[in-house]
Amino acid sequence: MELFHAKGYNGVGVAEILKTADARSGSFYHYFPTKEDLLIAVLAKYDELLWPVVFEPAFAPARDPIERVFSLMAWYRNVLVKTDCRQGCPIGNLALEIGDVQPRVRERLAELFDAWSAGVHQCLDEAGGQLPADVDRTALADFVLIVMEGGLMLARAQSSLAPFDAAVGVLRDYFDRLLANAAEESN
Repeated sequence: MELFHAKGYNGVGVAEILKTADARSGSFYHYFPTKEDLLIAVLAKYDELLWPVVFEPAFAPARDPIERVFSLMAWYRNVLVKTDCRQGCPIGNLALEIGDVQPRVRERLAELFDAWSAGVHQCLDEAGGQLPADVDRTALADFVLIVMEGGLMLARAQSSLAPFDAAVGVLRDYFDRLLANAAEESN
């Protein structure tokens, strides 16, 4: 996981994986017939860790479901701060790198993004009447993911938190307008 996140899938060879893991090639190929099979296992581990490592600590500071969405954004911003804008989301990084010749990996990446959106969707569902009744919560959850991933990518490219902060600011404004519209509807 660490090697793929730091260097990308194509930037890491099996020899480096073996050295880092202190493993022999026979053991590696017994469990992972190909490097791609290892990546599939890494992606399964990311899926397993999504709630306990990302969502639970990110959601913990906020009781309000809408504020949990922004707490998640703050969690990702903190990752940018800790890495000096050098590392983004490991799933997003891999999605940009992996080509169409690896459909199993693409499918697994799509499932991980769906799981991420589902976590945000849960917050939106819990918000209930705070949001207008006609809001497409699935599309909104996907939009939150797009803002986060795009903000991370631009922050990395510019070595600055400014693009991420600007994207989250626009998202906050959009949510504020949605909340105000829902309040008007209920009056």
